[in-house]
Amino acid sequence: MRAFPGIVSLALLASCQQPAELKAEGAWVRLPAAAGRPGAAYFTVRGGDAADTLLAVSTPAALRSELHETAKGEHGMMAMTPIKDVAVPARGVLAFTPGGKHVMLFDLGPRVEAGQRIPLRLSFAGGKTLEVQAMVVSAGDAAPKE
Repeated sequence: MRAFPGIVSLALLASCQQPAELKAEGAWVRLPAAAGRPGAAYFTVRGGDAADTLLAVSTPAALRSELHETAKGEHGMMAMTPIKDVAVPARGVLAFTPGGKHVMLFDLGPRVEAGQRIPLRLSFAGGKTLEVQAMVVSAGDAAPKE
């Protein structure tokens, strides 16, 4: 009988867990090294209570954007490939980082400069759209520390 209060306490604690909300954070954009080349966007998505799928990322600062992933190709060489979408696990973390998943930003506007913030709009299969402000850094600069 002494185990019963402990079990009830654990059940009550589990039911008090805060609901997780889908969110994006830590966004930044690296400008291209040469004019006319694409820039790249990076960020972290934290999953909500239910799994979801990231379908697209857009910004008014670029004419076109694509989800990409850097991975080893068939001959062991690193290659960038477009990806259709990316699963976001419930209460999980999805990181877009240099050398991994990222967003290619094609035809960035000429007024986009290091030190600015530009909006990134993330669209999910569950119908939610998130907007996050991304810090812009020059091609050779390190990722911003926020």
